[in-house]
Amino acid sequence: MAIEVSGTMVFYSLLALTLLTVGIVFVARYLMSKLNEGSLNEKYSKLAGKTISSNRAKFIEADVFKMSGSFFNYGLVVALGITVLALGLTEYAEKVATGDNFVMIEEDIEMEPPRTAEPPPPPPPPPPPVIEEVPDETVLEEDEPEFVDQSVEADEVVEAPVVKAPPPPPPPPPPPPKEDDEIFMVVEDMPLFPGCNTEKTKEDKKKCSDRKVFEFVFKNLKYPVIARENGIEGTAVVQFVVDRDGTVKDVSVLKEIGGGCGEEASRVVNTMNESGIKWTPGRQRGRPVKVQFRLPVRFKLQ
Repeated sequence: MAIEVSGTMVFYSLLALTLLTVGIVFVARYLMSKLNEGSLNEKYSKLAGKTISSNRAKFIEADVFKMSGSFFNYGLVVALGITVLALGLTEYAEKVATGDNFVMIEEDIEMEPPRTAEPPPPPPPPPPPVIEEVPDETVLEEDEPEFVDQSVEADEVVEAPVVKAPPPPPPPPPPPPKEDDEIFMVVEDMPLFPGCNTEKTKEDKKKCSDRKVFEFVFKNLKYPVIARENGIEGTAVVQFVVDRDGTVKDVSVLKEIGGGCGEEASRVVNTMNESGIKWTPGRQRGRPVKVQFRLPVRFKLQ
């Protein structure tokens, strides 16, 4: 069984243990100071011939070591109590105020990695060369080449051969098609709800954006009358796209629980554009892109 202890409870518990220890010390000192040294001297002066050298103190009644066992056990109890308080210390996360009509859910939304084109398969290996046997040819005398005199006289004019111009270079390949219509699920810089650009890290910006989205939905969501009358509860999932200009588009209901709950969640998401809310668009490789979101909205009757 786990013990949860808040920081306030730890503080007051340590304060109580400190006050109790100080009180025990003062009580022990008070009791020891009540012993009268004169009466003790008179008592032990009558014990003639008996030695009490084995005692640690001069008088047995004033021996503080006889209470060492009790103080040791008390120290163990205090140490055990402090250990239990230290192990049970629990820090509670700050809760977002929610009403009767909306409850935030803590569930992980599966995010698909960005789709990338697969490389084409390698070409098949070329077929092995075919070795053909060349028959021996017999050179006949009549097939011998004829030698022609190609000597040039000094006064003969020799014309240079005509050199043909090289063919024009092929046209450049067409540019790759634009990926303006591609919709991403996860990008390098995720879209942010207004008011979260002041955070330092990407993780803090993402948490701030998720919190403000849920706060906006909770503020504008109305429990449908039909769902309330029929006791319909559950989680509706709405899907939408944050465009490159920060507007919300393509709002659709992925999961409907009935009673108009999915339509109400879709209506609240559409009111972002009507309210003039502009998201900070997502970026992939430095350029703004379209990013798809899935927003779970839980309806619960109180």
